[in-house]
Amino acid sequence: QVQLVESGGGLVQAGGSLRLSCTVSRRIFTPFALGWFRQAPGKDRECVAAITRSGGRIYSADSVKGRFTISIDNAKNTVYLQMNSLKPEDTAVYYCAAESHPPLTARADEYDYWGQGTQVTVSS
Repeated sequence: QVQLVESGGGLVQAGGSLRLSCTVSRRIFTPFALGWFRQAPGKDRECVAAITRSGGRIYSADSVKGRFTISIDNAKNTVYLQMNSLKPEDTAVYYCAAESHPPLTARADEYDYWGQGTQVTVSS
């Protein structure tokens, strides 16, 4: 069983920063890519950022470019999402997901494994 465990969510004021972490528990599973998605109440789940395991390819949504940075530490089986200059519209449940096969994509239905989600709330 592959498990993705997120941490790092919380409440922050607008303009603040948070770093999300996601650890893939099953060492023999080697995902092609890992992604961060978010879902706000009443909205569709959207891909915020994704990265190949090699780190060679990265996707970032236009809404977070210049503010959010995705990175990966293969030695720790962990992917990070550094979120700076947070805005109230960034408030959502953030999910980590693993994609087994190429290509790198922002489509949620192409990701095979999901974490339980972590709440990020940005106050104005």
